[in-house]
Amino acid sequence: MCEGHGHTHDHGERRVVSIEEKVLSKNDAIADETRHELAHRGAFMVNILSAPGSGKTTLLEKAIPLLMRDLPVAVIEGDVQTRYDAERLRRCGVAAVQINTGGGCHLDADGVARVLAREPFLSAKIVVIENVGNLVCPAAFDVGEDEKLVVLSVTEGDDKPEKYPAAFAHASAAVISKIDLLPHVSFDVDRCKEGIWQVNPDLPVMLLSSTTGEGLDAFVSWLRGRYEHKALQPHHH
Repeated sequence: MCEGHGHTHDHGERRVVSIEEKVLSKNDAIADETRHELAHRGAFMVNILSAPGSGKTTLLEKAIPLLMRDLPVAVIEGDVQTRYDAERLRRCGVAAVQINTGGGCHLDADGVARVLAREPFLSAKIVVIENVGNLVCPAAFDVGEDEKLVVLSVTEGDDKPEKYPAAFAHASAAVISKIDLLPHVSFDVDRCKEGIWQVNPDLPVMLLSSTTGEGLDAFVSWLRGRYEHKALQPHHH
């Protein structure tokens, strides 16, 4: 479902498009129900998108214990295969459930809703989704999150926002990770920020190193602040 379809006039082609539209509209209906349910629980859910290897899991390993000092947190890990990331997070004391997509390149609203119906997700105030590493497909699928966050590492190239604008267009914030490696890579932070702001002006961009801890407090404060903002709006959709 992640490939674009050509513009042939074949009936089969049109049928594929209409099936895709049905899948998306069913997905969006479930996502809306999820948002309604989370608002009812007074919980906040953030959907983290990134390319593979951008440092999402390490960032969560460092950030979540800080959040958990005063808020119950649970994590949904999306991966094509393996349970490695969820196990890593469970070792730092957080409830984490892995959803393996078995080849699918994104999580969908139905899979997320099933996990949210179980403890400890029912009592979590912040739910973090670490989506499948991919900047294209997950950007198109609403899973019922309140906000999207994009993580981009300095090892990837500062032109990512121009290449994958959809991920940044729908985000509420961006993180540039692994900044401790800046002396060793040719990554222009200013150029990257300009690229992000061309797609999404005024998007908050946080610079962060999970290795040195630089920027971690700001990231945790952002997440806590977004939760508090939502908690003040009981009928938020």
